[in-house]
Amino acid sequence: MAAQTAGAEQVADSGKVALITGASRGIGYGIAEALVARGDRVCITGRGEEALKEAVERLGADRVIAVAGKAHDEAHQAAAVERTMEAFGRVDFLVNNAGTNPVFGPIAELDLNVARKVYETNVISALGFAQQTWKAWQKENGGAIVNIASVAGVSASPFIGAYGMSKAAMVNLTLQLAHELAPSVRVNAIAPAVIKTKFAEALYEGREAEAAAAYPLGRLGVPSDIGGAAAFLTSEQSDWITGQTLVVDGGIFLNAGVH
Repeated sequence: MAAQTAGAEQVADSGKVALITGASRGIGYGIAEALVARGDRVCITGRGEEALKEAVERLGADRVIAVAGKAHDEAHQAAAVERTMEAFGRVDFLVNNAGTNPVFGPIAELDLNVARKVYETNVISALGFAQQTWKAWQKENGGAIVNIASVAGVSASPFIGAYGMSKAAMVNLTLQLAHELAPSVRVNAIAPAVIKTKFAEALYEGREAEAAAAYPLGRLGVPSDIGGAAAFLTSEQSDWITGQTLVVDGGIFLNAGVH
């Protein structure tokens, strides 16, 4: 079976299926592009129905479906997995990318209700999707989970402490799931530095050249950088890798951890 994706040559169907959260744009969309390009069928989620519809059209409606909803909503988590199973009959890969960072400033002044929201969206939702995917397919059939963490979760990052705390929890969630779901399911994380997306633009907007100069590789990341990493971690080439956090940072940690 072959399928045509938007702007791409025909690729053979891999027979694999991925569910990617928060994938109407940015990093999630870049991951969807990478998996569709190698022949996977994909379900993407996000909050905006129109943005999801446009993403499906760009990625290829013959291979991609979308389910709209809030990542922290348990009913949405169950519906997304159920819809994926109905459409494709399996869900080999889960990519937990949905996240939020609604606050910028020192955690000493952080509104605790905001902290709870960040943690619920960035961490608890990932656990919920993992539980649903495990029950629906992976428990009996195996697969792989990739959690999108952040360099902010492995090193202190001024002014985005709430986000960093949640991503540190995501790293630990990765370790715990990797231990509990082995040997049938591999679980790894990716920790990006600044990626050029709407989500992160406050970190570089109006000063991109200055921000990029701090990176030994001379540029900020782009979604396809993370898409390639996620494709690797859900491929047979990574079959003996689990419980790891792959830092994708353009070398920023080489500069005394300043990012």
